Amino acid sequence: MNTAQEHTESVVVTVTGCSSEDADSVFRALGRAYPSDRDESEVPRHVIEGHETVWTTTFDVSHPLGKAEPVRLAAPVTIEMQGGYWAVDRMKEMLATSFQVQEEGMAAGDQEKDVQLRLTSGIHQ
Repeated sequence: MNTAQEHTESVVVTVTGCSSEDADSVFRALGRAYPSDRDESEVPRHVIEGHETVWTTTFDVSHPLGKAEPVRLAAPVTIEMQGGYWAVDRMKEMLATSFQVQEEGMAAGDQEKDVQLRLTSGIHQ
């Protein structure tokens, strides 16, 4: 039997190829919408200059915290989301209220999917 209670409610979000400030903007926007394993005082930092840094956080989309709002980014940001179909779709809808979202790729499995998105500012610059 397939019920709404069986869907996976967490989404792992990975941010790459951007400044630590833009990564922080993405995580803060998501953090206003959903609880995560990231402490509010935690700020993404580059580990080694000249090398690509990857930031990862897990969000629980089952209990929304608040309303999303448009966010300004200095440059486009690439994110990857991995989780159950319902959870990833729900997070993608929320992201579309804060950013301009372009899907760049998707891989589907039996229970989960992996989606790569390109985010640009939700506020006209």
